[in-house]
Amino acid sequence: LYKPRGISSFSAIFKIKKKFNIKKIGHAGTLDPEAEGILPIAINKTTKLIPFVNISSKKYLFKIKWGEQTTTDDKEGVVINNSKKIPSKEEINKILTKFLGFQDQIPPKASAVKVNGKRAYAVLRENKNFSLDSKKVFLKSITFLYSNNNTSSFEIDCGKGFYVRSLARDIAHKLGTYGHVVALKRTKVGQFIENSSILLDDILKIGQSEFEFNCIHSSISMLDDILAYEVEEKKDLNDLSLGKSIFINKKKLIKKPLNSDKEELVFLSKKGKIISFGKLSEDLFKPNKVLI
Repeated sequence: LYKPRGISSFSAIFKIKKKFNIKKIGHAGTLDPEAEGILPIAINKTTKLIPFVNISSKKYLFKIKWGEQTTTDDKEGVVINNSKKIPSKEEINKILTKFLGFQDQIPPKASAVKVNGKRAYAVLRENKNFSLDSKKVFLKSITFLYSNNNTSSFEIDCGKGFYVRSLARDIAHKLGTYGHVVALKRTKVGQFIENSSILLDDILKIGQSEFEFNCIHSSISMLDDILAYEVEEKKDLNDLSLGKSIFINKKKLIKKPLNSDKEELVFLSKKGKIISFGKLSEDLFKPNKVLI
């Protein structure tokens, strides 16, 4: 899905669930309501595969407005600090490499991180004073694109759990000023890219059959670099549907195990669809979850 601005990730997928009468629906990698871009969605039994979707690589385009820090680190918050300093292109490029690699990042106070069992954004709404612990995050690349008056635009490639709003805040601090995100767009999540996404409005206009044939990728194509095995025997399919273990021919694994001595997580497929995942011990597959 290409999620528009002004709607939460949950609201966007709920509209799809209601329109197509889908029993179960879920998404990988939440997008802020004011952010737009790629939101991978799983429906029905494939919701069990969400933890395995490769969301370790994400790309974003974003714009920082200089001179103002807000309570939420984006334009939705209240301004709490001001500065007249607008950094130059040279100053910006000089400090960007300091943010590459693994970093300790403090999430924005308007985030879903838990504080004593409550979401941080809920505690913030209560006007309570609190602090958040830093989290280890990864930034693969950052590119300064251009500046326009009191804003600058960037592109990044980052890992899981990364907060663009925190990066904007920290870049501004490093430059001796304040800043917050005024535009945010996610262009890539693992194998999901903008060119193959579909707008929410377009999904809601189409019919049931078009939705099934035009919008949905096979489950195996969305799981990057996995150890997989195509099930061919009817008896094996039947045993799996009952939750039983089956023997498999390790020579037919789509990707060879790195170490045959330890148990490997294996995904079983049938015609491009994941039908089970579980542990492989020698040549015995023990299912954890069955999707048939």
